[in-house]
Amino acid sequence: MIPQGEAAVIERLGRYTRTTSGGLTLLVPFIDRIRARVDTRERVVSFPPQAVITQDNLTVAIDTVVTFQINDPAKAIYGVDNYLVGVEQISVATLRDVVGGMTLEETLTSRETINRRLRGELDAATAKWGLRISRVELKAIDPPPSIQQSMEMQMKADREKRAMILTAEGKRESDIKTAEGEKQARILSAEGEKHAAILAAEAERQARILRAEGERAAKYLEAQGEARAIQKVNAAIKSTGVTPELLAYQYLDKLPEIAGNEAATMWMIPSQFGDSLEQFAKAFAKQDEDGVFRYEAQRVDQETRDMAEEGDPDKWFDTSTDPELAQALAEARAVANKHVDEPDPTQTPPAAQAAQPVQAAQPAQPELASRRLELEADER
Repeated sequence: MIPQGEAAVIERLGRYTRTTSGGLTLLVPFIDRIRARVDTRERVVSFPPQAVITQDNLTVAIDTVVTFQINDPAKAIYGVDNYLVGVEQISVATLRDVVGGMTLEETLTSRETINRRLRGELDAATAKWGLRISRVELKAIDPPPSIQQSMEMQMKADREKRAMILTAEGKRESDIKTAEGEKQARILSAEGEKHAAILAAEAERQARILRAEGERAAKYLEAQGEARAIQKVNAAIKSTGVTPELLAYQYLDKLPEIAGNEAATMWMIPSQFGDSLEQFAKAFAKQDEDGVFRYEAQRVDQETRDMAEEGDPDKWFDTSTDPELAQALAEARAVANKHVDEPDPTQTPPAAQAAQPVQAAQPAQPELASRRLELEADER
């Protein structure tokens, strides 16, 4: 009985007759016998490490694994004494032939090439033995310990080199990105400062223009006010009809106040005051029948009287451009008009006050005449 996966080589009277497998086999006693049982399944054989010298004279230990199958058991039995030893020796010889033409680095990096060449050489050599080589693999390639240390150092140096290159590349990219960011930040900052400077300059220009316009308007209004005040005072003087006697009386009336000043230690009355007053009276006054020069005020036209009696001092002031100022001015005018409509009885009206100097000047004319005679006597 031959089990499945095995083959039996049968001899009759010492000569090969047939090969049977997987079934019942009838043998003639004393005539037929089984020479050998052969395993027809695919087998994997690992050979011990073999010392192989490379092209650069380095000895390496290579382990090989061969996968084969017996297709013809009769050839495997009668064609070779031991097909396993034959496969091992042929694989070692082929391996040394292939690796001997390569450097260590090529050997380590060309496993596929070595496997393909080994399989082709073994398959061609073992075909006459009834074997089929299906696969050949290099299980391990071990260089000498010194070479391993050198390779490890070289590998470490290469890795450090790559690490340094990658670090440098990363730092370069980081520096580039940082520089680009700083560049954009500086550009944006410069643009912001530029716009801020432009806006500040524009604001300063507008502020100066507004201040200049305000100062010009203020000066213009102040000049208008001074001119209006001068016109008002001039019109009031012309409308009241001031006489030289009144001026002389006012001068003499103020002399005690001048003398009463603490800083004044000595004061003098000009000796030519009487002559000047007399010449002024002769030039602008008329001589009466009794020989006394009397001054008559000039007639005042209606425009001057209207200006002197004008009750709205802010008529010339234009507030149309400022509604808030116009409203405040209107309220102030209303309050002022209320006080004018309801005068304080304890105070003397302005018209009466203005008339008082004129009325007081009338009785003071004899006194002025006597004072003038005294001054003329002192001069003589």
